[in-house]
Amino acid sequence: MKPIAACNDFVVKFANVNGSGSASANELFAKAILRMGVPVSPRNIFPSNIQGLPTWYEVRVSGNGWLGRRGGVDLMVAMNPQTWDADVKEIEPGGYLVHDSTRALPKSKFRDDIHVIGVPLTEICNRAWTDPRQRQLFKNIMYVGALSVLLDIDVAIIERLLGEQYKGKEKLLDANKHALHLGRDYIGNPSADDRPCASFDTAQFGLRVKHADGVGERIFVDGNSAAALGCVYGGATVCAWYPITPSSSLAEAFQKYCMKYRVDAETGANRFAIVQAEDEIASIGMVVGAGWNGARAFTATSGPGVSLMTEFIGLAYFAEIPVTIVDVQRGGPSTGMPTRTQQADLLACAYASHGDTKHVLLFPCDPNECFAFSADALDLADRLQTPVFVMTDLDIGMNQRLCAPFDWDDARAYDRGKVMSAAELEAGKDFGRYKDVDGDGIPYRTYPGTHPDKGAYFTRGTSRDPYARYSERGPDYVYNMERLLKKFETAKALVPQPLLRKATQPTTLGAIHFGSTAPAMDEAIVALERNGVHLDTLRVRAFPFADAVAEFVAAHERVFVVEQNRDAQLRSMLVNEFGIDPARLVPVLHYDGTPITARFITRTIEQQVGAQQPREADKVA
Repeated sequence: MKPIAACNDFVVKFANVNGSGSASANELFAKAILRMGVPVSPRNIFPSNIQGLPTWYEVRVSGNGWLGRRGGVDLMVAMNPQTWDADVKEIEPGGYLVHDSTRALPKSKFRDDIHVIGVPLTEICNRAWTDPRQRQLFKNIMYVGALSVLLDIDVAIIERLLGEQYKGKEKLLDANKHALHLGRDYIGNPSADDRPCASFDTAQFGLRVKHADGVGERIFVDGNSAAALGCVYGGATVCAWYPITPSSSLAEAFQKYCMKYRVDAETGANRFAIVQAEDEIASIGMVVGAGWNGARAFTATSGPGVSLMTEFIGLAYFAEIPVTIVDVQRGGPSTGMPTRTQQADLLACAYASHGDTKHVLLFPCDPNECFAFSADALDLADRLQTPVFVMTDLDIGMNQRLCAPFDWDDARAYDRGKVMSAAELEAGKDFGRYKDVDGDGIPYRTYPGTHPDKGAYFTRGTSRDPYARYSERGPDYVYNMERLLKKFETAKALVPQPLLRKATQPTTLGAIHFGSTAPAMDEAIVALERNGVHLDTLRVRAFPFADAVAEFVAAHERVFVVEQNRDAQLRSMLVNEFGIDPARLVPVLHYDGTPITARFITRTIEQQVGAQQPREADKVA
């Protein structure tokens, strides 16, 4: 089989054991290519235990700038005997397998249509080090060194990255450099002590990295860190949370940024409060209390946490208290797959709590929007006096991604919404806590203690009249429930609007997608057009849906709805909110816990429209 040949356009996957110290080496590999000016999109696929189970790290190298998963693997670095067979199966025909050849494997463990490069990593490490932990750790750096020769990665860049990582720790730096060059020497300048690299001539290795200028001014950051910084810039001063994968690093990042930006320079006092509560119920209760008292407050959680929070979410909705919830979605139901990604919390969040409730949801697609939407959510929560969800997921939250630099206007003022002042109360201005005075459904509020005997000091989750007096009268209840719907309608113009992309020629087909499907969808649209399938696309960025979403559906005979869950939750919401004929909305569903790929979208839509079969290079492995 002819070796795959590609420059700045391939997929490398590392198969390791969790707890082996491979993560930093794999990240070093990805960042080295990025420093060469070539866009990369790494994804860490890890188990939910601490140590011992399989873990994978996939790096998409794309000179064209595609950041979604492509599908298929061109180069597999197989370091885990437990997953060997499945890992080898993933390799594209003509692709490459790099493995530890210290122990010989039977021919049946390989494929005739791939090219094998054996590096005796364990043997070389055992000669160089006596400490068992060092042998394990430096084996990872050694394979990075071997790959740097095979792929022609600039070794000076790798050494600079190691220097940054181990600054001030010269002993560790020297040992890592030594391991790096042991791997390089085995491929590029093997000593007489080393066995031959393999039957495959490495001179025929066809994958290359070449210096480019494809990164530009973009930054490389994970979505959780971006959302945390957005909360800082958005004015959050209170965070109450309970640890849950994959959201924990968001609260931890918020604390790190607060320690840098929210400590009084003169007194050293913290101008923020971060509480790790005993559970999710307590954390949302604290956030609701802080919001009622006028603080900008948020919590970070995932699906199981939202399940526990629903009663307090309902209280915040009906008592009309600003609350921001960042939901970093993972696989469910129940414990599900804690370290896998999904977009399966839409229905749970949009209609959270019993009775008739509707909540504002924001759908960021990358770390840049995680930053912007988290700050916006705090404004929206105050403006609308209601819970607002930022619906990110593990793929965005825990993986580093190239994105546009964050943008912030220092002149931007926080939108605190309708807050009545002490002077206005003292002047006798009519204050009805739940009274709609201007037709947008949003009442005025006061911060507790604004005035000694006027304004609001208490709230409740029961029915009341417009002046917050307890009432079980039907007309009072209906007034409030219809006013809440009017408020939700007002939100349509305030939330991020959908983004339309027109096909290169007129078409009756459309596609709707949201969130982390965007990078793969962008690439799939180009592949589909190349194969004769033309789609107008609309990326939905918020709920409530803008009227433009219904207009988009009405303008097309069929609309594919691309999402990462089993039950087509976005599609269900579109039908529920607009009364659309379900037959016009064709689900494209991916829910195995891995991020959706461009190849999956392309193949699924082509099968639906009956178009020509994809070219061989576009097929799913």
